[in-house]
Amino acid sequence: MHDDSIASPVAQLYANHHGWLRGWLHRRLGHTADAEDLAHDTFIRVLRSQEDVRELRQPMAFLATIANGLLINRWRRQEIERAYLEALAARPVAEEPSPEVRHLMIETLLQLDSLLVGLSMRVRQIFFLSQLDGLTYPQIAAQLSLSVAQVQRAMSKAFSVCYASRFE
Repeated sequence: MHDDSIASPVAQLYANHHGWLRGWLHRRLGHTADAEDLAHDTFIRVLRSQEDVRELRQPMAFLATIANGLLINRWRRQEIERAYLEALAARPVAEEPSPEVRHLMIETLLQLDSLLVGLSMRVRQIFFLSQLDGLTYPQIAAQLSLSVAQVQRAMSKAFSVCYASRFE
């Protein structure tokens, strides 16, 4: 789907650096299959970016930056999935959601996390305590040793981001 002027330099970049990238990822992940998957995903991102790879002065740094972003996303997803599964484990078995609902919940949590990523960790924590755990503002304030006004300001920031995203 790409013309030869784009595909050929990317193919050359792949030939020159795929093995290095796979090794770099393997050292961080410890799993060959996961490293191979992320290396593949990195080159897919390169193809989609339409970056002129012929102009790269530091191709390994370019690839490492993309791969590191994918790695961070992977770890974030795993952390969100782990936290969700821990929350499910605390519920009675009769209330356990179906696999489809579990998948939708994890995807929703990931979308919320990426939406709120620009906010401070404290604001995100307050938002999740309110919206996911159902705590009231006074309960959050007591739990985090904050004033109710601080909790309200944090929720206002989080809601502003959520509202703005609806109209982008």
